[in-house]
Amino acid sequence: MTGTVPDSLIPYDEIVQEALRAVVGRVLGSVAATQALPGAHHFYITFKTHAPGVDIPQRLIERFPDEMTIVMQHRFWDLRVDAEKFSVGLSFSQVPSMLTIPFSAITGFHDPAVNFELRFQANEGPEGPEPHDEAENDGQAPIATPVEDGSNVVSVDFKRKK
Repeated sequence: MTGTVPDSLIPYDEIVQEALRAVVGRVLGSVAATQALPGAHHFYITFKTHAPGVDIPQRLIERFPDEMTIVMQHRFWDLRVDAEKFSVGLSFSQVPSMLTIPFSAITGFHDPAVNFELRFQANEGPEGPEPHDEAENDGQAPIATPVEDGSNVVSVDFKRKK
């Protein structure tokens, strides 16, 4: 045995990313049902401001031209969640704003109350990820390792030869 593992023809990393984004959707959906966060839970949600489907005020795009983090804690309203996106009302410098954010635009989700965090690769466009190259042996398998700081963070590292 040579110790090399061939690239997969199954896009496992994309499937995992989609499944983990569904976790965010499920969490936000449960909060939307009551319009209140349980206990001390609160969320930091980071997303790409120019990703397809993102609808935020122009002043926020100008202030955050690439990526923005919102905090859902004490003051939010009208949280609505569907299979592809969520929308929420938040205030920025005391100016109320409605934001619509597709789950595909999210690059991070963090609940500091329980030290839970997910990190994502932003999807490139509305038609999904780019096509895959032909499979090659690159000698490295995906590695999933728990972070050894007592948190609930899992790092999934898919090494792919480009």
